[in-house]
Amino acid sequence: MSLLFATLAIAAFIGALTVLPVAARPAGAAGRALRTHSLTVAWIVAAVATGGSLYYSEIAGYPPCELCWYQRIAMYPLSVVLLVALLRRDLSVRRYVLPVVAIGSLVSIYHYVLQRFPSLTSASCDLDNPCTLTWVWEYHFVSIPLMALAGFTFIAALMIYGGGDR
Repeated sequence: MSLLFATLAIAAFIGALTVLPVAARPAGAAGRALRTHSLTVAWIVAAVATGGSLYYSEIAGYPPCELCWYQRIAMYPLSVVLLVALLRRDLSVRRYVLPVVAIGSLVSIYHYVLQRFPSLTSASCDLDNPCTLTWVWEYHFVSIPLMALAGFTFIAALMIYGGGDR
């Protein structure tokens, strides 16, 4: 299952990079599709990230560390907020989504760096469940914080370039 989630994370990064050239040509069919489906895709990304997080803690049995909780605090509400925006066809939701995505991304980056360089951690880290512990390591670089960052990045790209009130 971790390999699947790691592959989805890489696909999310590729998706985020793909959104930019499509958005550069908004008059084309791809640009129209991006504007039409950006909320749907963003909600799917948030829902899969939420589901993956719950899988790791509730099924795989990996206890979330403190930084994982902060990332969850940023991702879980996005599933609900983006679903409500999708149902209401409210593209102005990006005003509320982007700050949350930015905070979640910063926590994910910090957490990933701590996993790669455990000596940077402070003494306040939980000794029983340290933030430096790497439960998943797929493709020799994809860990759970990087998966979260991929989700945040793709959602940000969709919110910025996918349309909305400009």
